[in-house]
Amino acid sequence: MSEFFHISVLLQECLDGLHIKPDGIYVDGTLGGAGHSSQIAARLTTGRLIGIDRDPKALKAAGERLAPYADRVTLVHSNFSQLDEVLENLGIEGVDGILLDLGVSSPQLDEAERGFSYMADAPLDMRMNSEDSLTAHEVVNTWPKEELRRILYEYGEERYAPQIAAAIDRRRSQKPIETTLELVDVIRSAMPPAALREKQHPAKRSFQAIRIAVNDELGAVGRVLEVAVPKLNRKGRLAIITFHSLEDRLVKNGMAANAKGCTCPPNFPVCICGNKPKVKLISKKPIVSGSEELERNPRARSAKLRVCEKL
Repeated sequence: MSEFFHISVLLQECLDGLHIKPDGIYVDGTLGGAGHSSQIAARLTTGRLIGIDRDPKALKAAGERLAPYADRVTLVHSNFSQLDEVLENLGIEGVDGILLDLGVSSPQLDEAERGFSYMADAPLDMRMNSEDSLTAHEVVNTWPKEELRRILYEYGEERYAPQIAAAIDRRRSQKPIETTLELVDVIRSAMPPAALREKQHPAKRSFQAIRIAVNDELGAVGRVLEVAVPKLNRKGRLAIITFHSLEDRLVKNGMAANAKGCTCPPNFPVCICGNKPKVKLISKKPIVSGSEELERNPRARSAKLRVCEKL
């Protein structure tokens, strides 16, 4: 089997949240190593699972893991934000559940040459889909200083964004920044000594920000929230796992907007917009990992699961 092993986060919670029916149609929009999907497929009889991933390596590994369920699984190389197009191409009008496990997977982090990790030296890449053209090298070396500052601050919530963007701009004016550890060195040089002594790696937020920019992760989340709910059958469920506050805020607000319906100003005595709630929230607060899972998989500590059901 391909070396794409990934410990699935909140596995049982996702299965419970999706409320799987043996004859239902389900979409795993972030297939990865097929940890979630293999358990979904195992619960289907006459149902069907559509697995989507933008990473060709993940698709190959998932195909091997899902081979025992080949009669009920269809794999598609695409971005989850285009799941409406994927379903239309397959002739599927509605589905009973959609699962999204956002962010970068453990195998992508562990595969040093892909450039996601600030702990190993590699070319600045960070593409989830190796067929995409935009790389971290291009972002770091060609994007304007002010745009770098913006993404570091907005996507990485990095308080030293101005200093780091300025340091990158100075270094690249001398020669291009080619590797992950070169970038780490530049980031370190821009931060005060107190920040370098913090528990969190000094480059973590900057690498997150650049990765999000390279893969348009927040844009994809925004788009999928618009297209996923209309594709759900009645009582179909949307389950989304996030790993940082920016994603979680988008998902929380997107689900809340679909659950609210009315968009009239609060001071209006009656609703005139006519918008009705499209979903109900299965849990008001996000579902998080328990102590047992955190012991097995420390990377699960920042995972939050939100679930809603189509009305």
